[in-house]
Order: sequence, then structure tokens, then C-alpha cells
Amino acid sequence: MIRKALWVFSLIILAFAQPGCSGQGTADGKAGKKDDGKPPVAVEVSPATTADITDGVDVVGTLAARLQSEVKSEVGGSVAEVYVTEWVRVKKGAPLARVDTSEVEAQKNRAEASVEMAKAGLLEAQAAANRAERELERAQKLKEAGLVTQQNLDDARTQQEAAAARVAAARAQVGAAEADKRHASARMSKAVIRAPFDGVVAERSVSPGEVVGEMQKVVFRIVDNRLLDMTVSVPSGNSAAVRVGQPLTFSTDAIPGKTFTGKVKFINPAVSEADRSIRVVAEVRNVSEELKTGEFVKGRIVTGKRPGVLQVPRTALLSWDVAAGKGDLVVVDNAVARRRTVRTGSAAGDLVEISSGLSKGETVVTRGGFNVKEGDRVNVVKKNGEQ
Repeated sequence: MIRKALWVFSLIILAFAQPGCSGQGTADGKAGKKDDGKPPVAVEVSPATTADITDGVDVVGTLAARLQSEVKSEVGGSVAEVYVTEWVRVKKGAPLARVDTSEVEAQKNRAEASVEMAKAGLLEAQAAANRAERELERAQKLKEAGLVTQQNLDDARTQQEAAAARVAAARAQVGAAEADKRHASARMSKAVIRAPFDGVVAERSVSPGEVVGEMQKVVFRIVDNRLLDMTVSVPSGNSAAVRVGQPLTFSTDAIPGKTFTGKVKFINPAVSEADRSIRVVAEVRNVSEELKTGEFVKGRIVTGKRPGVLQVPRTALLSWDVAAGKGDLVVVDNAVARRRTVRTGSAAGDLVEISSGLSKGETVVTRGGFNVKEGDRVNVVKKNGEQ
């Protein structure tokens, strides 16, 4: 009986000792272990590195040809001939069109006749003056001999002076007539409209038979795209860094994937009251003529270069106050996240300058930082998700 009781007691003890019979056991029969710790957070990281950076001011603007002219006719009349079409290249002085010159020719002929008449009048006046001069000399000799009165001498002198005045008037008439002739000749030459410089005919707005007035209608627009002016606006806060001669790099959507260069040539000394900016003009050499007048461009004026600047990716900044120059990021130290406030500087592409608060080689979280709290354990993964 006692043996039976001991056997039953042993079975009870064994039953309590089995994990499967206890609420603290696991399904596989092994003892469970409680773990209240938060699992590591998966993040992507990047080391803080140094590099030489180029400081600059980002700008937008438009291109305009340094040389462009709206050509008008200096002579009124009907257009007799047009020698060029749009988009053709012309040399300086090349004829573009000709205005009918029949009326101008008539004016020139009248001017030439007036010159001849004035010259004939001058010869007649000079002959009369010579005769009056001789009469005065004769009267002076006769007066000395007592053969004429003083009145006769005075009359002879008056006639000589009047003849000299008529000669001067005749010379003036000749000069006026010759001036009219030169003017008519100049109008004749201006009847042919010529290119003011080497360039391309960007616009032609006249046809044969059309009547044009003197300096009224624009008949041609000539553009030379080989030298362009790029006009941009620089915020007044950045104007102190901009200097004449600084290089400028820019691009345009019209020619994707290509970068062009220019040089600052002019800085307006006055600030615009409308947007508190300063107008800056850069010179762009465009020998290939890929760029066109009127194109919109985006560029950067290079204001200086600095070596060994500490930088991190933009994505590492959880917050960034550009105006105040500070931001927050997460640094990984022995697989533990540490939130840190840093001082920021300029940005270049996808990188941001860190002026203080971080050291070269420290690891910063570039992805997943918003899910990390101070002191959290992190698990660094690659961009493809591998550990």
C-alpha cells in the first residue's frame, strides 16, 4: 500500500515537471524566455565625407543677342525689289531691299541744276565785282588829279562794296545748292536698304510693291547670335559675393544634357524695388550658334572654391532650417541611434555642407531616420535591402 502511494506521488511530481503541462512552456517543449526589448530598426547609412566644393549663386534668366537691329527705310516710297528672305545670313553692308528712286532722282536732278545756276550767278557776280574794283581804282586816281569830286569817289566805293556782297551771296547760293545735291545723292544711296552688321535675317516684313515711309515701319530684323547677353536677377542678399569677371555655368531645356559657360560683365548698381534683386548681365560666346535669342536658362554664378568641406547627403537631414543654417540628423554609434543638431552651410547637388556638430567618418542615417528614436538599436542595410 505504501509502495502504491509512493508510485502515485512520483507520477504527480513528474507531471508538474513536464513543460507541456505548464502554461509557461512552449509548443516545442522547451522552456520560454521573456524578451521585452524593441527589435533593431532597419536603416540605410552613409559616412560624412570631405570634398572640394564650389560656392555660387543659383540664377535664372534669358538670352538676348548683343547685336540686333530693327531696320527701317530712310527713304519713303514704293519697294522696288527685295533681295533676301528670312533666316539667311548676310554680311555688313549687303543690300536687303531697294525703294523706288524716281522721285529722289528728280530731286537730285533739280539739285544739280541749281548748283549749275548758282555757279553761273557766282561768275556773273565776280565779273561785276572786278569791274567795280577797277572803277574804284580809276576814281581814286582821278580824285588825286582833281578831276572828280569826293561824291564820285564815294559812289565808286559803294559800287565796289555792293559787288563784293553779291559775290559772297552767290558763293552762299552755290554752297546751298551743293548741299542740296549731296542730300539728294545721300537719299539716292539710302534707297538701297543695307544690313547694319553681319548677322541673320530673323524677320522680313516687306514685299515688292509695298509702300514704306521714312523711319516708320520695320522692314527687317537682323540678329547676330554669336555673342549673347544673359540677363539674370540676383537676390540682394547674395549680391556681395558677385563680381565682374566671375564665371557662370548654365543650361537650357532647349538643349538638354549640355552645359554652357559665360562671364559676368555688368552688375547693376541699383536694387530693384519690385523684388529686391540686382540685375546682372553675363557675356556668352556662341560661335556655334546653338543658343538662340529669347531662350530661358538656369545657371549658377561661381563665386569661389573651398577645399576639404564636410558634407552629408540631403536625405540625412530630418529637418533643415536653411535661413538659420541648422538641421537635425541621426548618427549611428555602435549600432545605436543618436539624434544630433548640426550647423549647415551651402548645398551642392545632393550634398549639404556641415560646418559644425559632425566629424569626418561619422555614420549618418540617410533612410529610415524618421522611424528611429534616441537610443534605438539599428540594423544597417544596403540599398537593395541586404544586411
